[in-house]
Amino acid sequence: MLRNRIYYGLKPYIPYGLRMALRSRVAARLRKTTKAVWPVLPGSERPPAGWTGWPEGKKFALVLTHDVEGPVGLAKCRKLMEVERELGFRSSFNFIPEGSYRVPSELREDLTRHGFEVGIHDLKHDGFLFLSSRGFGRSAPEINRYIKEWGASGFRSGFMLTDLNWLHQLDIRYDASTFDTDPFEPKPVGHNVIFPFWVSRPQDPLLESRPPGYVELPYTLAQDSTLFLILKEQTTDVWKSKLDWVAEHGGMALLNTHPDYMAMSDEVRAGREYPVAHYADFLRHVREKFAGSYWHANPCEVAEWFRTVHAPAAVPVAARRPFAGRKAAVVLFSYYPADPRPRREAEALVGAGMEVDLICLQDEGQLTRETINGVNVRRIPLRRKREGKLTYLIQYSQFIIWSGFALLCRSFSKKYNLVHVHNMPDILVFSGLAPKLRGAKLMLDLHDPMPELMMSIFGLQEDHFLVRSLKFLEKASIWFADQVLTVNSHCKQIFSKRSCEPGKVHVVMNTPDERIFRSREVSVAADRDSSRPYVLMFHGSLVARHGVDLAVQAVTELRKTIPNIELRIYGHSTPFLESILESCRRDGLEGAVRYLGAKTLEEIVQAIGECDLGLIPNRRSIFTEINTPTRIFEYLACGKPVLAPRAPGITAYFGPQDLLFFELGDGADLAREIERACTRPEMVREVVARGQAVYREHTWTREQLGFLGVVGDLLGVDAPQVAQQSAPAIAVSRP
Repeated sequence: MLRNRIYYGLKPYIPYGLRMALRSRVAARLRKTTKAVWPVLPGSERPPAGWTGWPEGKKFALVLTHDVEGPVGLAKCRKLMEVERELGFRSSFNFIPEGSYRVPSELREDLTRHGFEVGIHDLKHDGFLFLSSRGFGRSAPEINRYIKEWGASGFRSGFMLTDLNWLHQLDIRYDASTFDTDPFEPKPVGHNVIFPFWVSRPQDPLLESRPPGYVELPYTLAQDSTLFLILKEQTTDVWKSKLDWVAEHGGMALLNTHPDYMAMSDEVRAGREYPVAHYADFLRHVREKFAGSYWHANPCEVAEWFRTVHAPAAVPVAARRPFAGRKAAVVLFSYYPADPRPRREAEALVGAGMEVDLICLQDEGQLTRETINGVNVRRIPLRRKREGKLTYLIQYSQFIIWSGFALLCRSFSKKYNLVHVHNMPDILVFSGLAPKLRGAKLMLDLHDPMPELMMSIFGLQEDHFLVRSLKFLEKASIWFADQVLTVNSHCKQIFSKRSCEPGKVHVVMNTPDERIFRSREVSVAADRDSSRPYVLMFHGSLVARHGVDLAVQAVTELRKTIPNIELRIYGHSTPFLESILESCRRDGLEGAVRYLGAKTLEEIVQAIGECDLGLIPNRRSIFTEINTPTRIFEYLACGKPVLAPRAPGITAYFGPQDLLFFELGDGADLAREIERACTRPEMVREVVARGQAVYREHTWTREQLGFLGVVGDLLGVDAPQVAQQSAPAIAVSRP
């Protein structure tokens, strides 16, 4: 440690070129004497005790990480992200919280929105963090503050100088500050293993309240700075040969690179950069040589999987089902289990060991009480009606009173740890007053921003009294809640700007449950059978803003060029739909436009399998501009094409070539794009394949991890990802 202290104390005064020249000279000699232990260390291929292999039967794991050391690297992050996305990869970007730059929140959100991860890289990256346990203890609260603010799961120390026991003071699920073998590091002590491993909490009274441990992820491929700047390699052969060895032994290929040292153009600063083409060449090599045989995951996913599956001896049962013994109440002004987001989240809580009581509306034919997939459902005898503003007010008031009274009564006999409230309305969160007074945490799940939605439904202006009142109630509701969830980055920006600090709002996207919407290959026939109908499909809320009438208009126009075109509509009947069906009867469209009623999610999956093209025919409104419809992901999961509006809430996630697009609210353009999709199946196949790649970045398995992490932070519980339950999608027990 003294040697390191002297080195890092003198480092600012030694010119960069001289430092690198000295390091290169020392490394050249060292390389000759360490051939027996680098880049391959014999014996490090031994798997952990009880090893059962990687998920999905994959041969080995591939993990990509980047340490951003300065402003130069920060400026290259988005470009590097695009390089990886184009090649079908994703990674973790580790930022220095208090270094020579500040990380824009927009960059962090952009990375996570596209399936990348954000991690913490040291605190100041000055080499002094681990000089003393007392000094580290003073820095730990600051690091934890950034971990919480950034929503990070992992940590990596600067220069790989670390003490694994001290890291138990950090609120991390994994650390990545070690390596299997690397004699060129300042502290060249490796852990001699190419697999993740568990670091148990030491028997220290000061750590008794901390989680039982964390997962360590050693890097196993040489760092880019070592390879290209110090050893002056001109190819990626060292990476490739080590990867072959790791793959042969079923280990984890974890690579750590630095955007600071990547030249993103043809101009390469000698001694300071290497061409980004080297990195891209390596990724193409992985993709082509090992196609289908590796599990590509972000560090947080590997850590949570390892914790859940391969650390049973170190992790108590309560940690593998982290919410065991805890109780939650879920409140929603909707029908269950038909409403997919509440269903996915409630079942995730059950899967993590929590007892869940759910209060909702009672649809026709539904029981007052039943248990569905472990969720105890209690239905209030109210029906939702989509009519005027007064009707909305009466319905909301009735449900708030009923649900608040139900929670008050239950609070006498049951102490809830969590009350999870789904809007609409926002003020439904106040129904959790009684449990909150008894210590429960309140989590408000904002599916939709109510002011924008009501402006869209009733054609109100922003300065209307009702809209201003809704904004006030939104702010009050968010203030009353302990934590807030929402569905996409646009909604988070809206709530953060007018109602709370950004750190109080977390994004959990609406993506389909893979147990129901099982991923399928692209299903677009190369040559369409003209003897059968060309089936368009719409499913969802049958209201004006969703534009079913635009779809009907398109069908009317396209019957001339696609005589056997057919539109199938699924959802609960509404007055809006009845008016559309009446016009269809008048115009003789009964055979071309078919209403098939409301369906379960399982039935929707079957219906998607029978269609040729899914439609999201939204009309233009302030609400549809910010919305990211779940239906897009549902079609893509089933391998089917989907035609969606070109709106900010969608284009924030999908590029221009990732979906079939039409101009929002333009019925004529909708018809043109339907005809193009019908006549160009090869183009459609390519678009669906790209869309599926985006979907895989936002599967519910990944979103669930974030959701459970938020709940764990709220309850002060370490919450690893729970394994997918093997129970059927719907399992009902009746009283």
